[in-house]
Amino acid sequence: MNVADRKSATALADAQAWLAHLDAALQAQDAGAAAALFLPDGLWRDVLAFTWNLQTQYGRAEIAQTLRDTLARIRPVNFHIPAHRTPPRWVARAGRDCIEVIFEFDTAFGPCHGTLRLVPDGETMRAWTLVTTLHELRGHAEWKNARAVVSDTRTFGGDNWLDRLNKQRAYVDHDPAVIVVGGGQAGLSIAARLRALGIDALIVDRHERVGDNWRKRYHSLTLHNEVFVNHLPYIPFPLSFPVYIPKDKLANWFESYVESLELNFWTGTALDSGNYDAAQKRWNVTLKRSDGTTRVMHPRHLIFATGVSSIPHFPKLPGLDDFKGTVSHSGAFANAESWRGKKALVLGSGTSGHDVAQELQAHGADVTLIQRSPTYVVGLKEAQSVYAIYQEGIPFEDCDLLASSMPYPVLRRSYQISTARGRAVDKTILDTLAAKGFKLYFGEDETGFQMMYLRRGGGYYFNVGCSDLIVAGKIGLLQFDAIEHFTADGAKLRDGSTANADLLVLATGYKNQQETVRAYLGDNIADAVGPVWGFDDNGELRNMWKRTAQPGLWFTAGSLAQCRIFSRYLALQIKALEEELIA
Repeated sequence: MNVADRKSATALADAQAWLAHLDAALQAQDAGAAAALFLPDGLWRDVLAFTWNLQTQYGRAEIAQTLRDTLARIRPVNFHIPAHRTPPRWVARAGRDCIEVIFEFDTAFGPCHGTLRLVPDGETMRAWTLVTTLHELRGHAEWKNARAVVSDTRTFGGDNWLDRLNKQRAYVDHDPAVIVVGGGQAGLSIAARLRALGIDALIVDRHERVGDNWRKRYHSLTLHNEVFVNHLPYIPFPLSFPVYIPKDKLANWFESYVESLELNFWTGTALDSGNYDAAQKRWNVTLKRSDGTTRVMHPRHLIFATGVSSIPHFPKLPGLDDFKGTVSHSGAFANAESWRGKKALVLGSGTSGHDVAQELQAHGADVTLIQRSPTYVVGLKEAQSVYAIYQEGIPFEDCDLLASSMPYPVLRRSYQISTARGRAVDKTILDTLAAKGFKLYFGEDETGFQMMYLRRGGGYYFNVGCSDLIVAGKIGLLQFDAIEHFTADGAKLRDGSTANADLLVLATGYKNQQETVRAYLGDNIADAVGPVWGFDDNGELRNMWKRTAQPGLWFTAGSLAQCRIFSRYLALQIKALEEELIA
């Protein structure tokens, strides 16, 4: 046996031994013995399997207490390493060598999946991190009996398949159990998961066509992460798709996805208002159609899937009311060709600001980028390093499990390492940008773009050429603090000069989803729920994919990968509530 084989065999034996010890401790209801299998500062992230929550236990005392609180009800058994999963192996995660183990087990509620990372502690292997996830509800498998709902799609003298689908989508004589507000990747992912579990869900979106939330954005928009990471649930992208998906191709895919999965989707429909009837345990929701008609529905669950980019943020800028040119938010900017030969200012130096500036420059506009705050810049290729798990050659299902298996402290350290690596690779362009006067930032605690996205939804740019144009002087650069106020002609600078402009594009981001709730459901619910997105004190994203302070109100958002992965857990909670498995 060579060294690699011997190391693999040892990893398997160590993993099996640890899981056997855990199984024995849990069967004996000995929370202290189970906690002792962890490092003193070990981490256990649970995703519904034990706690019916997304939460992390820090250290042995918290781990033991959570086990004491949950073991009698959850009854976990049969911890094992299945043959069809990636076998235990030595890997480096967040700068630390460990044995990474994918395992499965069962609970009173259903089959679960988990990830374990073992490290040496003297002569003993102990858990550095453990992640446990509920995979399925017993007796409620996804797509259970789906093909048997209609035994024969041929009907003579009655409704055919399309008739039945149209009636299903019309909701003439019933209401859905769930209304999903927003038809982007977040809304489609959760609606697909709910359909797979047999739950009646309706997506409503104000746009006139499925996919318009991408289709109507600026002309050059293309995804900045690779196709291999971005599949929606159940139907992966075809092999014909390019590595970086253009907005219109993605929009068209969304349209075909809705039809393929027979999702219920009302286009041209906006949430107008809503309130919760605590006695009936349902919502009173008013929907406004594009033809001016309204419909009141009473779903038991309301999911905001409007994403991190929901209500555009328009900052108060001194003198802006005097500006005689055109003002557009980057989310609504669409036609760069019409600004050929004109002068444009783009306020905001995140990804949208850079992309809009580059598109305007490519169409012959004289563009200046206004930087409001220091910005993280990373090369597009190097940015893909945060998705390295998907390039390790292991099954996609295992990649998704591993991608959600990093408790906050480990995730933070991992991003610090990838940020330092990217900074070194991109040193030349970063140095020349700084020399040009561009203010650089590497994220709070130097964790880079991914943590900036999770914490506040922006503040970074993937360089696809705009940084080079700034360095070359083909796109101007202006610091916001050099502006005294806006005038009819543009921006009056503190040195007395004026940056003339025909167009001002505000790439100034979006408001927190809490403000979306405030706009449609009122202050009381918004204040009770609190901020959405960003990390809470436990190291989990606030109010995301789990029950909130307002019964029946849920949130989902994020990248295509996040929506694919975490939509499973949101759907499982709703299904468990609908089946009265949990209160």
